[in-house]
Amino acid sequence: MPRTRLRLAVTVALLPVALTACGDTGALRGAGPTATAISPDRLWPDLTPASSPAWDYDDGESELMKGIRAPRDDIHKVDPVAVVRAEISQHPDAYTGIKAPYHETARRMADCGEGPAKGRCPVLRPYYRDLTGDGRDDLTLGFRLLPGNQTAVRVYTFESGRLVRVMSNDDAVTGVELAGRSVIIHSPSDIASYEYRFQWTWDPDQRVMLLTHDEMLRVDGRKGGRHPSASPSASASPAASPSVSPSSSTSPSPSSSTSPSPSSSSSGR
Repeated sequence: MPRTRLRLAVTVALLPVALTACGDTGALRGAGPTATAISPDRLWPDLTPASSPAWDYDDGESELMKGIRAPRDDIHKVDPVAVVRAEISQHPDAYTGIKAPYHETARRMADCGEGPAKGRCPVLRPYYRDLTGDGRDDLTLGFRLLPGNQTAVRVYTFESGRLVRVMSNDDAVTGVELAGRSVIIHSPSDIASYEYRFQWTWDPDQRVMLLTHDEMLRVDGRKGGRHPSASPSASASPAASPSVSPSSSTSPSPSSSTSPSPSSSSSGR
């Protein structure tokens, strides 16, 4: 038999074997019964709508940081320790005097001579990323609120040569992430296997970061795990910033409890 015919005969003989091996690859499979969609029921349609918020969340507020300048508005040239000192001076009731709730923070600022995240300095390592969408990096800064077990998280941007604080949150913190135009803060819950997650997002119309999401989410039970198993990933590597998380060595213990009810804290709880 000629060589060409021999190859053709072998190829034809192997085709049924190949088809059998493939099985039903690519075929559609049933995913099971689909739950019936149920439209939401509106309760108390005759209820008079509220005209004002029940709680003061300190949301949508900005503040000029007096005396802070930088060449060409380069926020990388701003001293993070100087920014925290400016906030302390602008809010003496919170930091000045032995009866002030965070007087220990002000006292430890004297230990910041070597810079943030050094020794007993309460100022954490700064992070830089464009959160406002103007093509320039903004400053995400954290510092410990002492005495106590809370962390202040702030975002600053330059506007016409002036440093402006566009986000402020004080809470017990187990982790902080930057994602897109958002700052995501994880906080411990009183309920085991749950945590609070607050998402602050830049609003170009209000020119501030607003609290856009406030959730209680279940977290995995593994030691050190805090990311909700069913929630979308919110992590992202900060541009032009160290790889160490702001809460890597100075964040409060997850065992610290916080009340789920709204309070005067900026977190909205």
